[in-house]
Amino acid sequence: MKNVKDQVYAALLDVNENVSDQYPRDWAHLPAQQYIEDENKVHEHTGEGETKSYVRYRIDIWDNASTSNTALKTDEAMSRIGLVRTSCKDVPDPSGLKHKVMIYEGIIDMGSDEVFWTD
Repeated sequence: MKNVKDQVYAALLDVNENVSDQYPRDWAHLPAQQYIEDENKVHEHTGEGETKSYVRYRIDIWDNASTSNTALKTDEAMSRIGLVRTSCKDVPDPSGLKHKVMIYEGIIDMGSDEVFWTD
């Protein structure tokens, strides 16, 4: 297993300053983004141990207007670090805020810090 949370956090900070790995606490400054590592598991084994790790991140975006601009910038930022968007959907929110959920996946080469996507 390799931790890429710091890379995800740094990439999201390039998009927006209200980013957290916990439920947002600052609703006065929108948009707000939350990122969660949904999964981090061995993707490929060799006789010498794991060589590749699979990661999946969920990124939630809240805004009082459209989430589209933040979503586009998030997509660009995640692509730069090698994660691929596999899902994007609007979610009804009882608060009246616009809420979008985006899922990103990638394969990490354990021998380097590179994240890449493979089918």
